Amino acid sequence: MRELVRELALALRERVVPHVGSHAARAHSGDAAGGDVTFAIDADAEELLQAFLAKNAPDVAFYSEDAGLVVPSGMTPKHVLVVDPVDGTRPALAGLESCCVSVAAAPYGKDVSMADVSVGCVVEIPSGRVFLAERGAGLVEGGPPRLSPNERLDRMFWTFGYRGRPARPLTEVLAELIDTSSVGGASFDLGSACFDTMCVVDGRLDAYVEPGPLLVERVPGMRDEFERVGGGAVLNNSPYDLAAAALIAHEAGIIVTDAAGAAFDDRPLLGSEAEFQISVAIASNRALHEQLVNEVAKGLERLQRTRRDANPGASP
Repeated sequence: MRELVRELALALRERVVPHVGSHAARAHSGDAAGGDVTFAIDADAEELLQAFLAKNAPDVAFYSEDAGLVVPSGMTPKHVLVVDPVDGTRPALAGLESCCVSVAAAPYGKDVSMADVSVGCVVEIPSGRVFLAERGAGLVEGGPPRLSPNERLDRMFWTFGYRGRPARPLTEVLAELIDTSSVGGASFDLGSACFDTMCVVDGRLDAYVEPGPLLVERVPGMRDEFERVGGGAVLNNSPYDLAAAALIAHEAGIIVTDAAGAAFDDRPLLGSEAEFQISVAIASNRALHEQLVNEVAKGLERLQRTRRDANPGASP
């Protein structure tokens, strides 16, 4: 599966490269399975994905951002590929470097989880740089990792994302992290979970934090706000955004959990609706990770308190 995963990722990258920075590729082509907009660049990559697997691995199932789960007709496949043909569609359309192809492999089955991912490959689209990991074997390509030793929030270079999230409540949860790091460190919205994670793998960044699903789960009324911003859909990181990147980060020695500090392992691998979405706290070292999880918890409490104060008659 390692070679299949790598070859597919590189083929998708070759298909997408000519569209980077293209205004024509910004045309809307419908809605993805998870509710996000499908742009022309996504549709073209999806076409290549289906053609590649039909020719090279017709007995393999796949789950992609746009198509959802596709199982070969009349077969019970042994493997499933989880594919995000363009992770960071908007940066790609703007001609920015923060866009990737993501392909992960796992055994096919009803209860397959994130812990079952055996191979993960992320290719940075503009540069063609390949990150490839196999569970238990470390970084097969793209290493060695260069993890930041920084343990201070005020020196932290880190990333998060606004796409599809209501800006005011998200900012309230992350406010102290943003303010603390704004002078001695830096915070960025780069637009790609895979690119964010690879930047932690090679030391460009210290951490990547995404609390969105925790807001939906723990703050009354927040799902309505996410659906308002997402055009009726809740848009947070789905397993296809994280499957390959999380394995690569884990094999690089990075601390990988959701934003409450829980491991991804038992989370379902196949799905993109709100109940499948995963918050993120990825850090180069344990000391920094613990601080990030604590700050997210305090930010959630602050948001809940602010909303209660603004609506004293609302249900808790």
